[in-house]
Amino acid sequence: MISGDVLGERARLSPDKTALVEVSTGRRFTYGDLNARAQAAARSLTEGLDLKKGDRLALLAGNCVEFLDVFFACGKTGVVLVPLNTRQTAGELQGVMDDAEPKALIYGVTFEETAGDLLGRVRGVRGMRLDAPEAPAPERPPASTFKEISFSSPPPGPEDLYCLLYTSGTTGKPKGVMVPHRMVAWNAVNTAVSWQLREDDVSPIYTPLYHAGGLGAFLTPIFAIGGTIVLHAGFDAAEVLETIGKERATVVLGVPTIFRMLQEHPAWASADFSSVRYFISGGAPLPLDIIETWHRRGANFKQGYGLTEVGVNCFAMSVEESVRKAGSIGRPMMFTEARLTGEDGLEVPVGEVGELLLRGPHVCKGYFRNPEATAASLDAQGWFHTGDLAKKDTDGFFTIAGRKKDMLISGGVNVYPAEIEAVLFQHPRVKDVAVVGVPDAKWGEVGVAFVVRREGEGEAGATALAAFVEGRLARYKVPREFIFVDALPRTPYGKVVKGDLRSLYLSKKSPSS
Repeated sequence: MISGDVLGERARLSPDKTALVEVSTGRRFTYGDLNARAQAAARSLTEGLDLKKGDRLALLAGNCVEFLDVFFACGKTGVVLVPLNTRQTAGELQGVMDDAEPKALIYGVTFEETAGDLLGRVRGVRGMRLDAPEAPAPERPPASTFKEISFSSPPPGPEDLYCLLYTSGTTGKPKGVMVPHRMVAWNAVNTAVSWQLREDDVSPIYTPLYHAGGLGAFLTPIFAIGGTIVLHAGFDAAEVLETIGKERATVVLGVPTIFRMLQEHPAWASADFSSVRYFISGGAPLPLDIIETWHRRGANFKQGYGLTEVGVNCFAMSVEESVRKAGSIGRPMMFTEARLTGEDGLEVPVGEVGELLLRGPHVCKGYFRNPEATAASLDAQGWFHTGDLAKKDTDGFFTIAGRKKDMLISGGVNVYPAEIEAVLFQHPRVKDVAVVGVPDAKWGEVGVAFVVRREGEGEAGATALAAFVEGRLARYKVPREFIFVDALPRTPYGKVVKGDLRSLYLSKKSPSS
């Protein structure tokens, strides 16, 4: 029976192989070590917290081995994990708690204040620390901790829920993606096969574990193949660059923002990448200038694609193809169906842009207690409507054109902000940029570019940037305005929150402002 207990299966095969290196403490764990910890954690869930299969468990913690103890314990018991965004306030997290209705909240001591506030807002939720503070508070006796609490139960089935992974909630009510065990197991094995991972692969994780990307790429795939994960507490460019060489990392995943931060760090030029088979970017469209910069450094650089709702990893390509098809996300992985459709629901011709639909065993079950959102995204034939726009070439390689909701229609013509952003990133004075569509009385919509400038020589005002774009794209694609800002709002995983930019622009243009 397929279940998401990837760790248990790998520990049965490779108990003495190094599975995890925790950078912050220097601790190293074999698969046998981690599996024993997960089994102990499973007893804590079922006996200490009296949780049963199907009960929800919220987890508020940073990247650490204890987070993984809870994650894999849920894989063994059928308790449904609800990871919480550590950057959000108690007020923001209350919406997730109200929707998921967990029976318990386990929290890291670093987040004790937020957890206390959150537990005061919701009823019937038991709180427990994941780790103990350095010293107990003098005004009260030490509380028991998760690790101090001291299962034999049938394994969860393929369609039993493993996780509820909530969308970022940057606009509207957050939605809980229902991730079954089948989806976790399939993503792990199919990524290992389609991305040609190996048992000697070593991969760092420095993105948040509460995010689908942290868990699904590369944690579970690397564990499925028997490789080693190097776990960082968070992203620190200097630490990451040093550790890649020190631990002899072989496959390195990041998002475009992270790769920009790495290449702009003083240590990047001298960092040891000799062990790396390839770097791979996901999470957002990858500008070609990043690929070219890393290629000049001698690095193999790929682009991937996935969503929380479709198993994180959906496309694959070889190193050779990543050069020949730079900018593409590759072909669909094994047993993954992909199609591109227009507004009429029919497939668009090769070379034309359409919405990307995906189908396969890596697709979620929909949104928790939200049949309307589920029906809007997951149709009766099992196709998940991603909301991303893409095109396919004659060789079957897909290229992302941007989000459907980000596309603007100016004078009846479709304009894709990602295309404009890619051009602006080529300007030497542009450090970061995002293009959004805003209403216009004459054209319906026009583009507005929010630009973060870098220090240097050369003109980088609105006139100069407009001329730069016009020299490379059609005139109707040139942003109507350029707004210069110190930073762009981003989610913890690096995506620009374009809704915030659009709201900011409209609020400043409104008569009452």
